[in-house]
Amino acid sequence: MGGQGEDSKAGTEPRSAGRLALAAWCSFDWANSAYPTVIATFIFGAYFTKAVAVDTVTGTAQWGYAMSLSALAVAILSPVMGAIADRTGRRKPWLFVFTVICITGTALLWFTEPDPAWVLWALVLVALSNAAFEMGMVFYNAMLPALAPKEMIGRLSGWGWGFGYFGGLICLAVALVGLVQTDTPWFGISKDNGENIRATALLVALWFAVFAAPLFVFTPDAPAEKIGLGRALVEGMGQLWDTLRSIRQYADIFRFLIARMIFIDGLGTIFAFGGIYAAGTFGMSFTELIMFGIGINVTAGLGAAAFAWIDDWIGPKKTILISLGALVVLCTALVIVEGKTLFWVFGLPLGIFVGPVQSASRSYMARLAPPDMRNQMFGLFAFSGKVTAFLGPALLAVVTDAFQSQRLGMATIIVFLVVGGLLLLKVPSVGGKTQASDG
Repeated sequence: MGGQGEDSKAGTEPRSAGRLALAAWCSFDWANSAYPTVIATFIFGAYFTKAVAVDTVTGTAQWGYAMSLSALAVAILSPVMGAIADRTGRRKPWLFVFTVICITGTALLWFTEPDPAWVLWALVLVALSNAAFEMGMVFYNAMLPALAPKEMIGRLSGWGWGFGYFGGLICLAVALVGLVQTDTPWFGISKDNGENIRATALLVALWFAVFAAPLFVFTPDAPAEKIGLGRALVEGMGQLWDTLRSIRQYADIFRFLIARMIFIDGLGTIFAFGGIYAAGTFGMSFTELIMFGIGINVTAGLGAAAFAWIDDWIGPKKTILISLGALVVLCTALVIVEGKTLFWVFGLPLGIFVGPVQSASRSYMARLAPPDMRNQMFGLFAFSGKVTAFLGPALLAVVTDAFQSQRLGMATIIVFLVVGGLLLLKVPSVGGKTQASDG
């Protein structure tokens, strides 16, 4: 496929970075995962809906709208920003800017008091910080192929993703033990006016800043191009337009992105509605849901780290297909079985295969993207993960409502996983020691 081999520019980028540089790159996954875990999923989102908003239903809708607008902004901006960054060369300055925005927005959530007067304040900051988080990932992911030889890209991606799951969980554990589930919060923080819950935002901001710092100090970056921002904007937009016009030249990449768009919708729906399904169909309590959420994040981290070796051995395409196949089997079982015990038996292993789908998708793009277009391609990678994110939840809602059955609604997830896997069969295999026998 034209334009997808190593070129002269790739030779100017650091290759096979040292262990300290690789560990520093992985530490960023550890750092930023505290944000989705503590802010978006487990603690601050629940605090907003239960204590800040007028009522839980209204708060849930408002939070959903804020996240949706944030995702839309990422879908629109990520390919554009990636194309501009390709013209300026370096990635770390862009990553630094979006990291600072996310950290600042998160820290400012501390001021969100349990009063509806703070609703707009909280929603604006959440939408802004979430968009900055996602935009930063464009440039973070684009650093991957320049840091390790091709035969190690799967391992580095998987290790980073696994670090991320555990970093988020440990930050969550610190928040729960030191601030949320204690009679005497740390640092003399009061439980009045929701201070102990609000302080989790400060914890996440500090966690993110401290553990992200090594990347900016120790991980090498591509050299800067001597080009002004205005010229980079014009040329970057022109390059993006040329890419979209020359879609046949990058057909393999676009086929992969379409397949990923479908199966990532399925994964997103699992995480968005898994708790609701567990509570409604299996009668799980809030405490049980928290424990299950922690458990599935542990298995996801272990799966991402373990499958990192498999990715480099058989290639990311086979890794994704095996994981999707396992997810289809487990999701089918969860739609059929009865009782909490069987829910745990088939639910926890889901995480083992969710992590590899995500990390191997990143390594696939790292291997396939043209060296001088990595930021742009990872911008399109982010776009593919956001642009249709509403489809999974929408189809689930329609089927659940039409048949008045949570089980049938959850069964729609299987459709996304199967269709995404079938589309993935059409893309070429890259990487892996067994690629020669892939056919």
